[in-house]
Amino acid sequence: MSPQPSPFASLVALEQRFADGLAAMLESHHGLGVYILVLANAAYDKTLWAQLAPALARRHAELAAAITDSLRHGQALTEPDDDVMVFLKLNTIGFDHLGLMESRRAGPWEVMFNPIRALRPPRISGQTFEGLLRPFDPTGFHFNKPFLAKELLWEGNLSGKPARLLYNKFPFARLHGLLVPEPLRELPQTLTPELHGWAWHLCAQSGMRGLCLGYNSQGAGASVNHMHFQSFVQADPLPVQDPRFAHNGGTESYPLPCRRFTEPADAWLELERLHQQNIPYNLIYSKNCLHLVARVPQDSGKLSTRSRAYGWSEMAGAITLFSRDAFEGLSAGEVETELASFTT
Repeated sequence: MSPQPSPFASLVALEQRFADGLAAMLESHHGLGVYILVLANAAYDKTLWAQLAPALARRHAELAAAITDSLRHGQALTEPDDDVMVFLKLNTIGFDHLGLMESRRAGPWEVMFNPIRALRPPRISGQTFEGLLRPFDPTGFHFNKPFLAKELLWEGNLSGKPARLLYNKFPFARLHGLLVPEPLRELPQTLTPELHGWAWHLCAQSGMRGLCLGYNSQGAGASVNHMHFQSFVQADPLPVQDPRFAHNGGTESYPLPCRRFTEPADAWLELERLHQQNIPYNLIYSKNCLHLVARVPQDSGKLSTRSRAYGWSEMAGAITLFSRDAFEGLSAGEVETELASFTT
């Protein structure tokens, strides 16, 4: 069998693979988890929604009827409790009333309204920061769980390492994936010089315009302690990449300290310093570039309840909100104040 080409060789190929994989997953698997994953990914992208909405509507009706029948007959539901709760909320809203992702600009900041992601079960808001290094726990959630095999978008050799690319069940970026290097090594979510270099090389060598990798350290939004990056495609620069800001050579100050690196070795010296001082951080890798934001831990008393789960996207100035009132009312000044609260 010939080796699988890189999923990041071509934007057109990635878009096709992404859409075809969602359609095939929905056709082949009838459980709640797959339905929720396909629905959330389709609702993030209007093109995907147009393609997948008819099949999603049929599956929603089938699942609603089956769950209703089971509950009326006092039968135990076999689906995970988290998926059941998400589906019950979706069913209460009604398929025809499900909202798609919307976005707007508030000054230089990107503000998104993602009502389906709002249904995602909380995972990290209550976690305390115990340090950047936590041993891998084979009994906890990780990306080698057999049930995740159906959520695989791609698997093969990538920049010299075996890797898996999975769909993100509740995406908040375009063509959002979970990229797991050397999954069978079961490495914890702790960056090493080797993996930093791998991520840098991957973005540098990709022929696909706009490929980025996000990274959350422990204490900075990482919800799974199994080494992974978050891949996405950014057609327009993220706010943190805007030339207006001082770290990019402009004149305006970013709300919290951000550093931009164009050499991987220089970036690693700063990452090593953060590791030694046990300071959480978020990263955005792009072509021959890295933006690094060191920040207070997610359990800091300086943070609001809403912002405790903020990770690389929010630190990059792309804020996801779950209430229409908040989406329509959030001002540029409020974004800046909230981001400034993460300053160490």
